[in-house]
Amino acid sequence: MSDKQHILNSIAAIARGLGRAPSRSEFVSLAGITDYHVLLCFPSWNDAVRAAGLHANTLNVRLEDSELLKDWGKTVRANRAIPARRAYRRVGKYDPRTLERRFGPWSSLSEIFLHFAKDNPEWADVVALLPVPVLKQEHGSNTAPASPILPNKTRHVPLKDRATYGNPTRFRGLRHEPVNEQGVVLLFGMLAKQLGYVIEAVQTGFPDCEAMRQVTPERWQRVHIEFEFESRNFRDHGHPASGCDVIVCWRHNWTECPQGIEVVELSSVIQSLASSQS
Repeated sequence: MSDKQHILNSIAAIARGLGRAPSRSEFVSLAGITDYHVLLCFPSWNDAVRAAGLHANTLNVRLEDSELLKDWGKTVRANRAIPARRAYRRVGKYDPRTLERRFGPWSSLSEIFLHFAKDNPEWADVVALLPVPVLKQEHGSNTAPASPILPNKTRHVPLKDRATYGNPTRFRGLRHEPVNEQGVVLLFGMLAKQLGYVIEAVQTGFPDCEAMRQVTPERWQRVHIEFEFESRNFRDHGHPASGCDVIVCWRHNWTECPQGIEVVELSSVIQSLASSQS
């Protein structure tokens, strides 16, 4: 556990080396102190920087797609393998959430990088380490599938600087399925009352949400909730199991989830609700 003064001393030491205040991802990488420990002592990263006597960087400069992908590719090259989200957080230059907001789920980065590095000899060694996407076609056919809207039949190169969306859904006011953690938060807010939760507070630190839920007639209990797009992201983010009662996610794919943590998979919830109303 890192105490408050140790965090401040580490920020100041790294700032002297960089000649400026470090970003959060730079600090985590260089100091070996997690976001979780920082947020135990300070309301936000910028508050920690200011407490260290430095000017927080409040500029929101959009990084080029190429810069993000190049850094991901360099991490693949250094590891000789595709990095897990947690591994990239330790050695990569940027926050993994920045890449996910730009390109979608972490698992899609391999294919996106292949399109980016196509015919570029600089990245030939990295491309050789990545799985080759398979374009499924009917047996014996050399033409594209008849229906281009089927996601398992065809893939298109993502356009730069263009938003991406989840699959269409007709669930209430939601036009598309969530593709990130923010979408999970929004959907849970729409469903909280129906699921038996009363939200007390939402924060940027761990855990994300504090809520009450009814356990017996006229009796309620407080629970701590962490939002994740996929349940296994909880493990990848390095969260302690003791600090959370419920993981609310879009997709539950963490088979080793501790027994003491309940998982609410929203994709299954809205499917059940849709079935019950049809």
